[in-house]
Amino acid sequence: WGQTCDRFTEKMAPKEKKTKEQIAKAAMAGGQKGKKKKWSKAKSKEKQSTEVMMNTDLYKRVLAEIPKQRVITIANVSEKLRVNGALAKQVIRHLHSKGLIRQVAKHNTNLIYTRLAGTKDEEEAPQTKKGGQSKKEEVNDD
Repeated sequence: WGQTCDRFTEKMAPKEKKTKEQIAKAAMAGGQKGKKKKWSKAKSKEKQSTEVMMNTDLYKRVLAEIPKQRVITIANVSEKLRVNGALAKQVIRHLHSKGLIRQVAKHNTNLIYTRLAGTKDEEEAPQTKKGGQSKKEEVNDD
């Protein structure tokens, strides 16, 4: 340590002295520069009005639409019919008791239902190959 290094012995350049006018000018300009950032407001989802009571029009829609869905949960029914969660739960229980839907899974309050196996949608679309003929028809063509 006996030797001195040039970079430690070099002196910093002296600071420039400002006049009172320059200091006042900088203070006035500094107020504009240091404005606080304005936070952008988060986009809020509009609260939709939901039904809390069952009426005849709503009941007809329930019978027409819900048994055709593949996945039936409280959230799906509530969103589709614009009803609150308690009413959606009652609708699902009612359809299950009538035998229009079947239960897939139940875990605490998470109920998952599906449509019955023999619905019109599945009967109308039989499974065929890309060519449009089933395997039996291909064998008979030979």
